Amino acid sequence: MVKNKKMSLEEFFEQRKIILKQWPTGDHPALDLDEAVKRLKKVPNHKNFAYKLREAKRQGITLIQPRAGVATLDGHVELLKYLENVGKADFLPSTIDSYTRHNRYQNAEDGIKESKKQGRSLLNGFPVVNHGVDGCTFVYDNVNSPLQARHGTPDARLISEIIHASCWTSNEGGGISYNIPYAKSISLEDTIKYWQYVDRLVGYYQEHGIEINREPYGPLTGTLVPPSISNTVGIIESILAAEQGVKNLTVGYGQGGNMVQDVAALRALEEQTNHYLKLFGYEDVFVTTVFHQWMGGFPEDESEALALISYASTVATLGGATKMITKTAHESFGVPTKEANAQGLKTSKLITNLLKDQKMPDSKELDFEIEQIKKEVDCLMLAVVTLGKGDIAQGSVEAFKKGQIDIPFAPSELNNGKILPARDIEGKIRILEFGNVAFSDEIKAFHNAKLAERAKSQNREISFQMTVDDIYAVSLGDLVGTTKK
Repeated sequence: MVKNKKMSLEEFFEQRKIILKQWPTGDHPALDLDEAVKRLKKVPNHKNFAYKLREAKRQGITLIQPRAGVATLDGHVELLKYLENVGKADFLPSTIDSYTRHNRYQNAEDGIKESKKQGRSLLNGFPVVNHGVDGCTFVYDNVNSPLQARHGTPDARLISEIIHASCWTSNEGGGISYNIPYAKSISLEDTIKYWQYVDRLVGYYQEHGIEINREPYGPLTGTLVPPSISNTVGIIESILAAEQGVKNLTVGYGQGGNMVQDVAALRALEEQTNHYLKLFGYEDVFVTTVFHQWMGGFPEDESEALALISYASTVATLGGATKMITKTAHESFGVPTKEANAQGLKTSKLITNLLKDQKMPDSKELDFEIEQIKKEVDCLMLAVVTLGKGDIAQGSVEAFKKGQIDIPFAPSELNNGKILPARDIEGKIRILEFGNVAFSDEIKAFHNAKLAERAKSQNREISFQMTVDDIYAVSLGDLVGTTKK
């Protein structure tokens, strides 16, 4: 049974022996932890993710980071240098390929070889395990910005060993956010345990004077996710990480569409993450936020896509996000070119610069949304604590099992999949069907009333068709969906 308990060094090193044997090339001296500590201590501040986030938070600015990754070492370095120099990215990613995410390293190796033959990447990311510490250190040495691994891996223990030994100072993901939205039938107990190891590794480095950033994945399925659902998962994963010794956390939120609700969600997320960390006894964790630009369907027209990117950048900056993950005008076509990626970055950067001294003014509407999100999160957190008899890890497993936490449109068999979201008439994400989600009757009545207002305004019934219309609305140029006749 998984428990939210700090892993002992003895258990950590026993697991580590098994994990390192998974590496296709066998044991490697570059993964000696003492040597890794020495290398990481030499990372300058401008290439340290955690330090740069602290500085951004101090200055009150929003930094930008793309998604990017290709199969070959030289190709990946070329791509990242382009995004750094031409796109003006503040942070650099290495998006990991699908084979590596599922620990299929031989398939990834075949993909590297075929990519070299074809002269183009045949993998949808960077196969970090196959390139190993030497390759990942080569990437680090050839760029001038902090590096983060972004992936979607249920079991990222080997990935994490390699990237941190290579001086990459941030890693995205968590036992819930990289399971329920990404996998079909992987045990939640297992993935929480896997990510406890990932966080214990970061905790080990922290104990040796090295601060590494960890980032739970905020958007989840990225489709009409109610803010309280995604915020709760981020808070749970923050508590799990802090127990293992993580001291620098970035909690994420995916753009919903309504500006007031999105800013409210960001503020509530940061406030409640800090609140719950302290409530559970973690007093010295530094928390920042990341805003993900629109994760749903994009307009096919490039000008309209750039408008959506600009809108997201406005919300992130006015909402005070410390970091923003950018999109490109080619989202509706597949993997973007490096030029399109840089274009999205530059568009985003101009907006953040123009708005860097401005913030969303307080209002009754904003205050109400913040408090509404907080009330909903409190309900969900209470359910988790109750089900786990005080243990967050076990409570999370039970909450998903009973559907008291439910993520819309997630593929996992462990997810009840009974929750159904829809927008109100102002475009704020509400809940149409609750399933077994642990909300009070008062909260349910609020959501029902908001959707009744929309139904009356649009002269329609409250039905699943609202959800369908909303899923496609943004790509068609609207926020609130309507059924075209």
